[in-house]
Amino acid sequence: MRLWKTLLAAAVLALATATSASAARTDLVIGIPLEPPHLDPTAGAAAAIREVTYANVFEGLTRIGPNGEVLPDLAESWTISDDGKVYTFKLHTGVKFHDGADFGADDVKFSLDRARAENSLNAQKQLFAAIDKVEAVDPATVKVTLTHPQGSFLYNMGWGDAVIVSPKSADTNKEKPVGTGPFKFESWAKGSSVTLVKSDHYWGTPAFLEKVEFRIVPDAAAAVPALLSGDIQAFPFFDPDSVSQVKDDPRFKVVVGATEGETILSINNKKPPFDKLQVRQAISYALDRKAIIDGASAGLGLPIGSHMSPANKYYIDLIGRYPHDEAKAKELLKEAGLENGFKATLKLPPTSYARLGGEIIASQLRDVGINLEIIPVEWAQWLDQVFTKKDYDLTIVSHTEPNDIDIYSRKDYYFNYDNPAFNKVIADLELTSDEAKRKELYAQAQKILADDAVVGFLYELPKVGVWDAKLQGLWENAPIPANDLTKVKWSG
Repeated sequence: MRLWKTLLAAAVLALATATSASAARTDLVIGIPLEPPHLDPTAGAAAAIREVTYANVFEGLTRIGPNGEVLPDLAESWTISDDGKVYTFKLHTGVKFHDGADFGADDVKFSLDRARAENSLNAQKQLFAAIDKVEAVDPATVKVTLTHPQGSFLYNMGWGDAVIVSPKSADTNKEKPVGTGPFKFESWAKGSSVTLVKSDHYWGTPAFLEKVEFRIVPDAAAAVPALLSGDIQAFPFFDPDSVSQVKDDPRFKVVVGATEGETILSINNKKPPFDKLQVRQAISYALDRKAIIDGASAGLGLPIGSHMSPANKYYIDLIGRYPHDEAKAKELLKEAGLENGFKATLKLPPTSYARLGGEIIASQLRDVGINLEIIPVEWAQWLDQVFTKKDYDLTIVSHTEPNDIDIYSRKDYYFNYDNPAFNKVIADLELTSDEAKRKELYAQAQKILADDAVVGFLYELPKVGVWDAKLQGLWENAPIPANDLTKVKWSG
């Protein structure tokens, strides 16, 4: 009898062990290079905010899919009036915010009216500029009337800046985000990590993962050992220079995809001597894009000649507008009365592409007589000094928002660029829904920026993802800055 009990216990133990061994993991640690300044995508421009919250915590009427397509989200469907000015959205029912508040049409009206209000802190207020009024027809129906037809309206509503928030939690989303998504905020250890957990009351298809930690790893050199040790299982935006250390390891999957990230040498256009066209053009001629791409992105970036990604359907090739030509650069500086060169500063945020690219660009500009003092800054300093206060000469950054060429027409934007002809093209784009005409206007906009050498156009930021080979569902491309975890799971 004792032997029978022993055998039975052993069998139960063996079954339990086998079940445990075969059960897929439900936790994930993701490495991200920059800490978000806060966690409210409706109140900040930093891509790092969306890399944590987009599709995971917050949702919009529509959403952008992994290949840039517009998909339904909180709106299950919509109709568009014949004149293209009235959008009627049918909302999902039974949806709740993570704090238990019910979601409905009033929340959509609150969110859109808040985003387009005069005192709005939304970094992308232009997304809502065409809205004339928002009406909550009934708890599950919202009618949005535009002042004019806008071909990009449904796409605009899929941006992270257009997510729907609750009036009850809108003011505290920076520190404690409350959305309707499949994950809810659990904790934020400043300087270390942000943790999300699965929402047990999600209205849609539940997430596979129970817990996700976004661990902040600003030092690219620390990413490889973290990956090799298993402390971090995925880096959706991996340092290209470090790929060679893991690409042949069968434990990992390396994926090189496309982004909408235009990596540029930003120039303060109103600050002498950069207010002179010849100086900006001289800088463009002095830049050797191939050397920059090889040195800052392991040769994986695609060169650009204006502010449009080659992955964008409106892209035109202007790479040849300023070929690398030191003699031409020196000639233009002489025309500008700067034949003896000049000194300037180059403020570099902590991203590896900026720090590596900065050294190369400083060397290239030195060759034509422009001597740069490199000033490394932390991300918060960059946002404050460069982006907000425009206290800079030159800087390097990748603009990862999709189709964002209109930023050059925004008053008080950190480029300090103002060209009425360019502004007219952007204004016409806003009023044009005809696809052929829009393509023509986007081409005009790209040519004007290239001719004005507004900034030094460098390359499309490659999306180099490295993650555990057993992970499935992470985005290969980055049509918007996001780490969408809604379909991510372990294969075993």
